[in-house]
Amino acid sequence: MPAFLPVAAEESDMTDALFLSREEIDGLATPADYVGAVRDGYRQVGEGAPAHPRQKFRRSDPEGMFTSYAALLPETGAMGGYMYGAGFGAGDAWFVTPLFDAESGEPLALLDGASMNPFKTGAAGAVAVDELAREDATSLAVVGSGSQARGQLHTTATVRDFEDVRVYSPTREHREAFAAEFDDHLEATVSATDSSAEAVSGADVVITATKASEPVFDGDELEPGTHVTAMGQYEEGSRELDVRTIERATYVPDLRDRVTYDAGAFLAALEDGAVTADHVHAELGEVVAGNDPGRTSGDEITVFDSGGTGIETVAAAHMLYERAEDRGLGSPISLSPASEALTGRLPASE
Repeated sequence: MPAFLPVAAEESDMTDALFLSREEIDGLATPADYVGAVRDGYRQVGEGAPAHPRQKFRRSDPEGMFTSYAALLPETGAMGGYMYGAGFGAGDAWFVTPLFDAESGEPLALLDGASMNPFKTGAAGAVAVDELAREDATSLAVVGSGSQARGQLHTTATVRDFEDVRVYSPTREHREAFAAEFDDHLEATVSATDSSAEAVSGADVVITATKASEPVFDGDELEPGTHVTAMGQYEEGSRELDVRTIERATYVPDLRDRVTYDAGAFLAALEDGAVTADHVHAELGEVVAGNDPGRTSGDEITVFDSGGTGIETVAAAHMLYERAEDRGLGSPISLSPASEALTGRLPASE
């Protein structure tokens, strides 16, 4: 096939965007900073800003998944989202975040999104805890001990004064290392338990951040007044929460459109007949914006079902972009507008 080259122009309209590497992103923001940015993003969506559930494309040979999702936050002045490929024979994943100006449409930045992922996702969970958990919540159970569980705990610890944190994951070494790490980091007492039931028992807040495809605790074990944030599964046929938990709870997803698309726990409860589509109380953004109430009583069980959205991605990415600009971080990359790149092109001579 012949190559194509642009005709030289007298003046170039190329736009400089900022590339931010993982090393440049690390340390740019605190967990509380992420929570503040993400909270404002959800408020904007609750007031009508557009955001859509993830799209997933799968391949079986070699096995892999390509995922994307997006949001436009007009008050932040940014739009964009997340794109990542996982697997495809490489046995790893790459997270890329393109960020655009919401008024001009011009590219602002391209971020290596891996290092911000646990914090921006954790921030969504923390916003939900702040909106839905009891004000006097002091005990927290974490089921899972990977990077996402770490991000959830780092951020959630900024919205409540926890005194007691219990963690469970199937591998003893992992849960004990997690507990030791956070026992040094937090003012709360952090300990490992030998079962999820032991961790969940008596907890005011429960966070699940696992790769499990089956429920990780019994919903009948939840005491009245508990809040649950589930963020480890987001596809039909896989779930961290059982039907009983969904049935008992005031159910709040990140996006309503996601509930019958890939919210595995809700879909299982729907198929079981335990709930109907009307069981969705509100989107998180609607609660943050004050359009719908969050918790209405001390003995209410609440659930936040997090599948990952462009809301927290765009909000966090724009915050990081602004901080990087202030500190002179990042490398410029030049992009051509369509008016220049798609016109006046001639085939190169072979």
